[in-house]
Formats: sequence, C-alpha cells, structure tokens
Amino acid sequence: MARIHKTAIIEDGAQLADDVEVGAYSIIGPHVTIGAGTRVGPHCVIDGHTTIGANNHFYRFCSIGGIPQDKKYAGEPTRLEIGDGNTVREYVTINTGTAQDVGVTRLGDDNWIMAYVHIAHDCQIASHTIMANGVQLAGHIHIDDWAVIGGLSAIHQFVRVGAHAMIGGTSSIRQDIPPFVIGAGDPFKPVGVNTEGLRRRGYSAEDLSQAKELYRILYRRGLSTDEALEQIQQLAQSSSAQLAPVMSDFLQQATRGIVRP
Repeated sequence: MARIHKTAIIEDGAQLADDVEVGAYSIIGPHVTIGAGTRVGPHCVIDGHTTIGANNHFYRFCSIGGIPQDKKYAGEPTRLEIGDGNTVREYVTINTGTAQDVGVTRLGDDNWIMAYVHIAHDCQIASHTIMANGVQLAGHIHIDDWAVIGGLSAIHQFVRVGAHAMIGGTSSIRQDIPPFVIGAGDPFKPVGVNTEGLRRRGYSAEDLSQAKELYRILYRRGLSTDEALEQIQQLAQSSSAQLAPVMSDFLQQATRGIVRP
C-alpha cells in the first residue's frame, strides 16, 4: 500500500505504484507516473509529463519535471524520463525537454546525483554516473555510462562526456571529453586515463593497456583528430581489446571538438 503523508498533494491523473512513498508537503502533478519502490522525500515537487521507474529515492526539496529554462519554450508537452535505482539528493533540479531537440530529458539507471545538481532540458544521462554536489549541466548534454563529474563543475550546452571519463571538481567543460579520459581545470585539461575506474569495472589488463595507447594516439603524437581517428580505427580492427571501438564511435560523433591538453 502506498505511504502518502497526509500533507502531500497527489493531483488527479497521477499514477503511483502501490508501494510508492511520498513525504510531507510534496506535490505530485497530474501527468506523473512513478514506479514501484520509489521514495519521494518531503517538500519535493514532481510535475510535468514525467515518468519515473522503480526503486528511485528523491531526497527533500527536489524539483523534478519543471519546464525548461529556455525562452523558446512555448508550453509544448515535452517530457522527462527517469529509469530505475537512481539516488537524487537534496535540491536537485531536472527539467523536461524542448521541441527544438528530441523533446525529452532522460536519466538512465543507477545514477548517483548529489545535492544541488542541475540537469537542464534535453540532457541525455546514461547509467551508473556520479555527479557530485553542485554540478551544473546546460541543455542538450550527453553523459555516457560510468562517467564521474566532480563537484561544482559546469558543462556547456551540447557537450558530450564519454564513458568512464572522470572530471575533477570545479572544472569548466566547453568541448567533448573522450571516453576513459581523466582531467580537470578551467578550461578542462586531460591528464591521463581513468585506469582505476576501468579496473574496478572488470576490464582486463589488455583493455587497460589499450586505453593508454588510445590516449597516446589522441594526445601524445601530435596528430589531428582525423589522423588519430584513422589510427584508432586500425587498432580496433587489429586488437581483441574492447575499448578502441568505443573511442572510434565517440570521435565520429563528436560535434564540438574534443578537449586538448
């Protein structure tokens, strides 16, 4: 049976699984769907055309599904989709999408979103990411699986952050960050490979060696991005390690140029 505090407001049309918990003074809007096992803390507002999966935990004072902070927004029924198993801490804000993009903001599964994070319209966040306190994402950003973003970092609109990348705190990111890269700064500067993160996630010694070689090709040999991509594609064809195809795909999709030392 759902546990709804007597001071909470669940508007007509909202769909909540039988065991959803909603804390004191929280408001759930009429176009919201919330899956089994999800907990909504006190003083939260969840509205907009928002779909939330199972076993998420929203701590107090979150604002989820608000309209985009975009002057072009004209009331279109854009959406927010949140997967399963996410932890969303205090004062996090996540907005719906815009008609100028895919029309939906997405947050995947098992993400750890710390206090005061802002996820703007049309962001596409994959799964298993970590965003420390105060991370600020502008619109249309893509964050791939297992990326880690340090506290108080800000990311420019349309930037993509690759899988397993690790961004140090208070960084300013204006260009795409390739997979497995670790770095920090304003502007962000790459300094190496996130080998420890890859190791913790079960990648082999061969994979770790290839990740270091990919970094050397991209940043240590004086190659243009196109020249580096050509060598990376050759490496992907000649090696059984898993990471060169990931890097190749990322570079082919990069639209803002990649970060440079």
